[in-house]
Amino acid sequence: MDEEYDVIVLGTGLKECILSGLLSVNGMKVLHMDRNDYYGGESTSLNLIQLWKRFRGDDKPPEHLGPSKEYNVDMVPKFMMANGALVRVLIHTNVTQYLNFKAVDGSFVYNKGKIYKVPATDVEALKSFIYVQDYDENDPKSHEGLDLNTVTTREVISKYGLDDNTIDFVGHALALHNDDSYLDRPAMDTVKRMKLYAESLSRFQGGSPYIYTLYGLGELPQGFARLSAVYGGTYMLHKPECKVEFDESGKAYGVTSEGETAKCKKVVCDPSYLPDKVQKVGRVSRAICIMSHPIPDTSDSHSVQIIIPQKQLGRKSDMYVFCCSYTHNVAPKGKYIAFVSTEAETDNPEVELKPGIDLLGAVDEIFFDIYDRYEPTNNHEEDNCFISTSYDATTHFESTVKDVLSMYSKITGKDIDLSVDLSAASAAAEQ
Repeated sequence: MDEEYDVIVLGTGLKECILSGLLSVNGMKVLHMDRNDYYGGESTSLNLIQLWKRFRGDDKPPEHLGPSKEYNVDMVPKFMMANGALVRVLIHTNVTQYLNFKAVDGSFVYNKGKIYKVPATDVEALKSFIYVQDYDENDPKSHEGLDLNTVTTREVISKYGLDDNTIDFVGHALALHNDDSYLDRPAMDTVKRMKLYAESLSRFQGGSPYIYTLYGLGELPQGFARLSAVYGGTYMLHKPECKVEFDESGKAYGVTSEGETAKCKKVVCDPSYLPDKVQKVGRVSRAICIMSHPIPDTSDSHSVQIIIPQKQLGRKSDMYVFCCSYTHNVAPKGKYIAFVSTEAETDNPEVELKPGIDLLGAVDEIFFDIYDRYEPTNNHEEDNCFISTSYDATTHFESTVKDVLSMYSKITGKDIDLSVDLSAASAAAEQ
């Protein structure tokens, strides 16, 4: 391998594939390698045989669950905000042409033992917080004398006298914060999050602000891989070892696999490829459930999110229930796949996830997963390495894309303008 690449990307997780696509479009010469023989890395979707092998150690799932190939079970289940950053990146890069989407039926919140629908129209959702609806960053009159960059969310809330239930609802079901630390941070972030929720709700005439890909999220990395290839990116799967090579000054200059070294100026990878340059910052606990019915008390929704705010369970962070079904081509007819996820606070996912699992009703099969979350500790200016953070427990992609865009601007010195025309997204999603 005599030629030198601008960037070698290791791992085909969603973050790495989006970056690979964006860097290729930017005119950089990209080589993308993965030790696995499939796309998606940690964020892949598995068929039933692969799922069985991973969690049960054999490849013989029971026949009553239906054909293996009709399953696409996400390992990092998340929805897309219809007006969110991932949809904007998909449209900006035209990757929408490789994918089909469907609006998610419903968004619910758990309160005092019951499941309630999150109001399905933006006006309804924000009635309790009309200030947010009228707020315009460029119109000082709409600020009512508050500087949201300095005033905390708690101070804004106390000005409007919201009760605890409404605060829980606004902070967790609309602004989608996963714990209560947002209350003591500047209110601008919360207001922007609520506006994103309202804009996403009005994008489709569905009952939620979310959309989801048909055939599972494993389609997303593949879509961005195709984009990279169109712009000259080279892909090599099933490359063992993939060892990053450093010179005497500690800068990465290439990657060796099977005795050959490909040279490059920069290396992009997920935490598993450079374990000595990352630190553990938490863990995610998850249950994966196969069912033969929709989740009770969700109006028979085929796809749904239920948020269980931390306070309802006496926890430090929220728990999320996420369900999709055969209508999204992720399971055989009549089957539903539900996930319960949270930031782990114990080593016992079976017990910790019970409040979410109890909402599901009868379950055909259940698998438990717990994985560590890592963040990079390196200085990319010193070693030319750009490492993504692990996927968190949230059920949407906003934090994922934020990480990607931050890496992109560090690598290229440019920002991507995502103020795109979103009518294309409406056309891309089934009504």
